[in-house]
Amino acid sequence: MYEKVLIPLDGSELAECSLVHVRNLSQGDQIGEAILLHVLDPIVWCREGCDFVAVRNIQFKQAEKYIDKIKSQLGFEGIHTRVEILEGGIVASSIVDYAKENAVDLIIISSHGYTGSRRWLFGSVALKVLHDSHVPVLLIRPESCRQA
Repeated sequence: MYEKVLIPLDGSELAECSLVHVRNLSQGDQIGEAILLHVLDPIVWCREGCDFVAVRNIQFKQAEKYIDKIKSQLGFEGIHTRVEILEGGIVASSIVDYAKENAVDLIIISSHGYTGSRRWLFGSVALKVLHDSHVPVLLIRPESCRQA
């Protein structure tokens, strides 16, 4: 049994592909607690006169609304769920560090499936987590979600 399972979500449908596997594991009583994690991207630019704090607050409220919706869905299905929203830093490192600092037993993360120049340009958070994590990582490929 996995006492703490970390599910990083970025607001995309592909990221939510991991939730199918969370539900499957919970049906077999293999999850004690599901931790939904959203890492806010740091604001890299802000035009002159831009209210940085207001932009950050909008991002936070959007993330909170999104992740609370997922928490409600899982809670309705009887899955004990907790929500965490982190700010700034490198997303993959934030996920790995959170897992290490909070005694997470398993990370379930979906890959966006970028290839070629898109992968080079955007990088792959999922692959960085897979490489750097000190706990098992269940990597969900986007093809499995698209076929469902």
